[in-house]
Amino acid sequence: MRHAGVLGVVFALVLASGASVSGQTLKEPAVGKVPPEYRNKHMPAGWWTDPEVIEDGKELYEGLEKAMVVCSSCHGQDGRPMLPGTRDLRDAAYVNKMTDSYWYWRVAEGMADTQMQGFKTMLKEEKIWQVIAYEHTFSHGGKPAEHVH
Repeated sequence: MRHAGVLGVVFALVLASGASVSGQTLKEPAVGKVPPEYRNKHMPAGWWTDPEVIEDGKELYEGLEKAMVVCSSCHGQDGRPMLPGTRDLRDAAYVNKMTDSYWYWRVAEGMADTQMQGFKTMLKEEKIWQVIAYEHTFSHGGKPAEHVH
């Protein structure tokens, strides 16, 4: 498991070396502009606050389950960005603007013109939701909370 974290840091450094958004404002589509195939994606009932779901999401986020999925290498252990151009997941004003469909789409597809890769080929849908549930705690002081957008 320790190797997964090391691989994630190396992976993040490789991505950072070619980053095109360093110091720039991210260009994001409007929150309501979710592609049709993602518009009906919604967090399973109860998962925003389910401790087991959140713990599983934490393991994924930290790269303990899959070596190539290490969200913390860019977004930090507590949602504080580690790399320039990375969104601060502790920012409740930003997080609360995202619908769950929009958030799922971003994690699945990644963000064009940023270092964020998509994880839809590496993670099943339930795993993506687990990561999102864990990430959501950052904007609520590290505590589970229902998502309000």
